[in-house]
Amino acid sequence: MPQVQLPLFPVGASEINPELGFERRDQQVVYLNGHLPVFTHEVDDLASFRFFTTQLIINGTASQSEIAAAFGVPLTTIKRYCRQYREGGAATFYRPAARRRGHRLTPELLVEVQGLLDEGRSVPEISRQTGLLASTLHKAIDDGRLKQFKKNEPAPHHGAEGGRGSTQSERSVVDEEAALGVATTRLDERLLASLGKLQAAPIRFELVTDVPKGGVLCALPALLVFGLLRHSQKHFSLPAGFYPLETIFLVIAFLALARVKSLEKLRYEPPGEWGKLVGMDRVPEVRTLRAKIDLLCQDGEAVCQWSGTLAREWMEAQPESAGSLYVDGHVRVYNGSLTQLPKRYVSRQRLCLRGTTDYWVNAMDGQPFFVVTQAVDPGLRKVLEEQIAPRLLQEVPGQPTQEQLEANPRLARFTMIFDREGYSPELFKRLWALRIAVITYRKFVEDQWALEEFVVREVRLVNGEEVKMAFAERGLCLSNGLWVREVRRRDEQSGHQTAIISTAYLKSLEGVAVAMFARWCQENFFQYMAEHYGLNRLIEYGTEPLPETTEVVNPAWRRKDQEVRRERTLLVRERAQFGALTSPAQAEPEALARFEQEKGKLLEQIQQRQQRLEQLKIERKATDRKVTLKELPEAERFTQLRTAKKHFVDTIKLIAYRAETALVHIAREKLQREDDARALIRQVFTSTVDLCPDAAQKTLTVRLHQLTSPIHNQVLDHLCAELTATQTVYPGTDLRLVFEPLRANSIPRDQDS
Repeated sequence: MPQVQLPLFPVGASEINPELGFERRDQQVVYLNGHLPVFTHEVDDLASFRFFTTQLIINGTASQSEIAAAFGVPLTTIKRYCRQYREGGAATFYRPAARRRGHRLTPELLVEVQGLLDEGRSVPEISRQTGLLASTLHKAIDDGRLKQFKKNEPAPHHGAEGGRGSTQSERSVVDEEAALGVATTRLDERLLASLGKLQAAPIRFELVTDVPKGGVLCALPALLVFGLLRHSQKHFSLPAGFYPLETIFLVIAFLALARVKSLEKLRYEPPGEWGKLVGMDRVPEVRTLRAKIDLLCQDGEAVCQWSGTLAREWMEAQPESAGSLYVDGHVRVYNGSLTQLPKRYVSRQRLCLRGTTDYWVNAMDGQPFFVVTQAVDPGLRKVLEEQIAPRLLQEVPGQPTQEQLEANPRLARFTMIFDREGYSPELFKRLWALRIAVITYRKFVEDQWALEEFVVREVRLVNGEEVKMAFAERGLCLSNGLWVREVRRRDEQSGHQTAIISTAYLKSLEGVAVAMFARWCQENFFQYMAEHYGLNRLIEYGTEPLPETTEVVNPAWRRKDQEVRRERTLLVRERAQFGALTSPAQAEPEALARFEQEKGKLLEQIQQRQQRLEQLKIERKATDRKVTLKELPEAERFTQLRTAKKHFVDTIKLIAYRAETALVHIAREKLQREDDARALIRQVFTSTVDLCPDAAQKTLTVRLHQLTSPIHNQVLDHLCAELTATQTVYPGTDLRLVFEPLRANSIPRDQDS
């Protein structure tokens, strides 16, 4: 009877499947069956690697997916190897590629072209100078008749202005011919990473030209200032692999700034070109990027701590903005089928739809601080009192001391501004007990103030615009005895009066009105983030349970409430019909009898409808309006969408938005309108750049190609100067960023017709 061999592998070996493994010994890759070596080849011997792994698959010893997972090779590449073996046998792996020998490259031309290559000339330049086709030159380089520096090595630098970098056309050829997939040109480091021998690949930049969307590098100084990488090592970690931790954060931020709104859209971006922007051979593919985000978000508490730390730092950096905070809800509609989320009203669509409510806290200029997500929305008032206010009491900087509060009974810690959904006299009283002031619109306004009370004042809006408005102010005692300020603004054209109430007793009348009317900044933030940053998109598919003690609206009560509303509507309609019935003038006895019969029938129907309505009200009152999730029937229970990855990616998007806004402020020093400045910065992000690393000077020069108009190029000059002055060092390197515009000579104005 044959003895069964135990699948025991040597220490340090990597497993392919329970029976097969491999390990690296010096410069050799050794394949193991248990503890017995069965095949060996050099680390860089790709032909032997393809031959032996294909043999394992053909003989049924290993599957294609096992080989792909063990060595980090795309599954489509493994399938291509198998097809190549079936069509040409084992010899096809060792046979050199058949190439047609060119007859135009004479020995004399070879010497001339080689001299041009040694000078650092590019293939297109040599093609134009000698009249040879670029494809002919590339074939000669591949055949070894000509020698050119490798693409994954720093190119020679010829003087301060004479460096020659690879063009996008040249890089596309090299990326397509990469052995392990598109643009995987750093083979040694990738093999070491697959064997677990590399903690992270070093960030290394090349001298390259015409990198699309390279303008996102302009946002790097602001991204670092707003904390993109400041606490990443403290809260997150990744196992040993090819991509460093910093690269994952930078890739997500750069994709957001370049308006790649979802991770799946990365499939349609050139991976090699994006890799040049982060100092790698290529960016992670979508599957790899999602796997990295999974590892980073395993601990949801770490994500919350990270975002909370950033929110506190942003508030401390803007103490004047943190004194007045806007709070508003934004519904992210969910159209999937994983769970039946409760319906809520979506104001932008004027419909009740299933979704999740996010409550955002923003500064007066629209800059975001943090967000609170509610799968079961208890309403703005409850979220304000139970979640947002306690957090702000701990995090808002520059709050007055207890002695100052006692000395001035009208002094507030800070002010919260929200819309009519949060109107509640009892809430205002409880918040003022904590010395938190509120500003909101007044509900149930019935009276009109006299025209003589209004005074035209000149006010300055948050965007810097100065306008004239007519204001009036009174004191108002609410139903619970709390005295508040009521400020009204009168529209000169329509005469409409907008009523605002506030407990910010020390704020000026104009300050109260401007703060309330500046809520459009937060609305614009929602619209801009949804349009440009994919704020409403799902990051992952999946659900997680809610606590069983979560209170939800009772579906049975909701159904009774709907019946009550329907019966009330029908009753109002029938009463209107009854009131509209009038007896015909000079009617015949028969017509009058029909009229009285119709009216009596309608009256009886109204009485029955009233009885039905009263009965439904009694049944609704007897039904609990809210129940816990545990008390719901199994068929009506629901879960919440996963939040960790959404929170993580949204936090990076907030940093990206803040970085973009910082660049907009620089651009506005040359442009008047904010919309023009934002459009210009978006154009900069999508512009093409040249990258020129200089190891001797320890600089990385980013040369931005020209924009669409001379005025934009003038703003670009100013932007480059300001960014270079920050002396920002690219993360993971010692290269200082230098930003320069790269433009053709413009036509003199006196010659421009």
